[in-house]
Amino acid sequence: MKLHDLKPAPGSRKARRRVGRGIAAGQGKTAGRGTKGQKARAGGKIPARFEGGQTPLHQRLPKLRGFRNLFKVEFEVVNIGDIARVAEAGGFDAGEKPDAKPSKKGAAPVTVNQEILRAAGLIRRLDRPMKVLGGGELSTALFVVADAFSASARSKIEAAGGTVSVLETPDTKRPAIGVEADHADAAAHDDPSAKPAAAAPESEAAAATGEAPAEAPKRARATKGKATPAAAAVEAEGAGEPAEAAADNAEEPAPKPRARKPRTAKPDTDA
Repeated sequence: MKLHDLKPAPGSRKARRRVGRGIAAGQGKTAGRGTKGQKARAGGKIPARFEGGQTPLHQRLPKLRGFRNLFKVEFEVVNIGDIARVAEAGGFDAGEKPDAKPSKKGAAPVTVNQEILRAAGLIRRLDRPMKVLGGGELSTALFVVADAFSASARSKIEAAGGTVSVLETPDTKRPAIGVEADHADAAAHDDPSAKPAAAAPESEAAAATGEAPAEAPKRARATKGKATPAAAAVEAEGAGEPAEAAADNAEEPAPKPRARKPRTAKPDTDA
């Protein structure tokens, strides 16, 4: 066998169909597209999502349902089994927990918090609160400090002789350090009961000096229409005029009522 005798295997190569080359070629005239219609035209393609004109599936399915909770708390989670694995490998340093009683065994519990777990590679972020879950088993006494614990994690830590400490986050806004005193002063200033006592009235001052308190001049109460004789007398007394002259000036004769003529019946003109 020589190089010019090499041929491809029979049936491995097939000639491309040449359409539109005349009727004798077998694929002339309509070139396999049929007669007329959208598929017979150039560029007349139908998208895969088209369902013949009926409502397509992507419109029949419900969308825009549910909601996103804006108050959801995203935790950095870690399982008890992962903490136990690193603790058994000596990845944590033993240390005395605050207010810890001396143990009979003499071994201090291992302190575990978010910074230590991040240094060990068990969590990634420090800007989120941490929650300890109960996946896995624990046989080492640990003093675990976290923002939240699952019920199973708390029970497993306490069963192993450890202690849990939950970091408390204030639910309400608190004033900054040094601002509480200013708020207290402002509250005392706004509270009328906290104001200092007012100056003593004239009667108390007069009683202290032994003098009789001066009587304030009486003012006549404003009335609608003309002033009464008593009110005129009081005003005249305050102005320095004699009371009798003021009473004479104030007295005026009341206007007499006008007499009304009796109505007479008109004569009946129809009678």
